[in-house]
Amino acid sequence: MFDSLTDRLGTVFDKLTRRGALSESDVDGALREVRQALLEADVALSVARDFIKVVRERAVGEEVVKSVTPGQMVVKIVNDALVETLGSEAVDINLNAVPPAPILMVGLQGSGKTTTTAKLAKRLVERDKKKVLMASLDTRRPAAMEQLKVLGQQISVPTLPIVEGQNPVDIAKRAMQAAKLQGFDIILLDTAGRMHVDEALMAEVQAVHGVAKPVETLLVADSLTGQDAVNVAEQFNKRLNLTGIVLTRVDGDGRGGAALSMRAVTGCPIKLLGVGEKLDELETFHPDRIASRILGMGDVVSLVEKATENIDEAEAERLAKKVQKGQFDLNDLLDQLRQISKMGGLDGLMAMLPGVGKMKKQMAAANIDAKLIKRQEAIILSMTAEERLKPKVIHASRKKRIAAGSGTSVQEVNKLLKQFKQMSGMMKKVSKMGKKGMMRGGLPGLGGGMPGMPGMPGQLPPR
Repeated sequence: MFDSLTDRLGTVFDKLTRRGALSESDVDGALREVRQALLEADVALSVARDFIKVVRERAVGEEVVKSVTPGQMVVKIVNDALVETLGSEAVDINLNAVPPAPILMVGLQGSGKTTTTAKLAKRLVERDKKKVLMASLDTRRPAAMEQLKVLGQQISVPTLPIVEGQNPVDIAKRAMQAAKLQGFDIILLDTAGRMHVDEALMAEVQAVHGVAKPVETLLVADSLTGQDAVNVAEQFNKRLNLTGIVLTRVDGDGRGGAALSMRAVTGCPIKLLGVGEKLDELETFHPDRIASRILGMGDVVSLVEKATENIDEAEAERLAKKVQKGQFDLNDLLDQLRQISKMGGLDGLMAMLPGVGKMKKQMAAANIDAKLIKRQEAIILSMTAEERLKPKVIHASRKKRIAAGSGTSVQEVNKLLKQFKQMSGMMKKVSKMGKKGMMRGGLPGLGGGMPGMPGMPGQLPPR
């Protein structure tokens, strides 16, 4: 998300920060490029115009003229303006209501409402320890109710039993009654997808809203919709008084203009981001962190949070002891690779690191593929138990068998074994320094050139 905007703004600010002093014409020239970058990223024209106006008023003032590094000051002003446009503070789901608290999920057809409903249910159960019931009000799409039921089984969250012939308002009433009788904390109401210009469908969802009186009315919007997302958000907000927005498919959107536009036009906070297809890939939207990502400054706080959530402390301690004894093997490397996958893979980690644009270019130049982790997992899984414990036994014929079994090449098998050998050698050196030495020593990562990444093979994240 925001990849194109990050690249464009990075180029603009590189020019600014190289200069010792900035004239008003320098600032105007830079802001014209910023405006163009915003429009190309699908930010609505009115939002881009207002954003540039705010930045210019601050950038040509005394605070920049008197600054020791005016270029950096302009970057800070743009960062602050981005944070304000995106909403200043993270706003979480409102759970301060008398149970069962209804949450109404609305949006266009195909925006990902049903999957997002299941993701939110999983989050509320696991993170907030709430008892959740899901109910499908989608009587128009074939198998929509069955889809929510299947998702509910996958995450062990109950769904309202399906009764043929009921309309959405009746289903909402039955769901509320069932949630009260069975002592649920939250009831998630998944409505049918609709076009915002369809008057009959909009009237239907208004009727459901009137019956349920939801504590949250969340618009689920596909970030790939682009500028039309603003019209969608405006129409739904007029009819339903939205309390928040959930942006889906942000992992597939390199522009990100919908996020900037929808928050600015509707005033509704973006509360959650769908960052992948898996049911645990739903994140809180943090405006300040997103602004930092847009400007290529990374998001180290989110990176640490991901590490905390996904890295098992007992497992880390076990690995630390093995490393100290010089017993690191390919099973341990496999565990490390899987931890990286849990944290979003190389792309997910890279997006949170400062200087991401330059690092991505370095990765491309070094031919480091983001799918490398999956291939390396496949290589290790194609080995026998003995080979994983004693990589020295892997000779030519075994390498051919492993490559064939993993769908890779002998060269890739050799590369993995070489990296493992380098890591093992480094770990033996670090183990002599004791545990503290291991914690602070950046060891070789994938591709031999990214030390210091939490969870990367050969480095344990600090606890």
